[in-house]
Amino acid sequence: MRKRMAAAATAVTLVSMPAFAAEVKIDDLIVAKTIPAVQRDAEVKAAKAFYQFWNTGDESLLNAAISRNFIDHTLPPGRPQGPQGPAFASGHFRAAVPDLTVEVRKMLVADDYVTVQMEFKGHFTGTFDKTKGQGQAIDFIATDLLKIVDGRVTDNWHIEDNLTLLRQMGVAKFEQ
Repeated sequence: MRKRMAAAATAVTLVSMPAFAAEVKIDDLIVAKTIPAVQRDAEVKAAKAFYQFWNTGDESLLNAAISRNFIDHTLPPGRPQGPQGPAFASGHFRAAVPDLTVEVRKMLVADDYVTVQMEFKGHFTGTFDKTKGQGQAIDFIATDLLKIVDGRVTDNWHIEDNLTLLRQMGVAKFEQ
């Protein structure tokens, strides 16, 4: 994989980020070399705060990360639009999976966009819809495309592996 990236027309830098006690774990951070350092640092800082929010549920991190004009372009039914949407989603999901964590597997920074592949983990001990958890393990992936302007997340497009999540919760029963 690294050989392919090195051969790509747009050069990138690959950095392995260690996880600190209260910090979201980022396995690989890939940044286009054409991005000025100030812009790169602001985008990485905003993205890290956004995923640290998902990792902890700490809304002060969300407030530090997103714009007042934040737009969710793949807004699920029932979730409010705007900055309150991620807080709403996190609160409801943490009611079902109180020990929820997120690990960023890859973060790719290019121009005003950050693409993130992540993995959510925890245990379903709460309630989701009308289903009560029995402590079953939760482990599913998601991908985000964030637009970051002036050090704030302004837009998000996301896709989650909800089928895996619902199977693990026992809400959906499908043969493989």
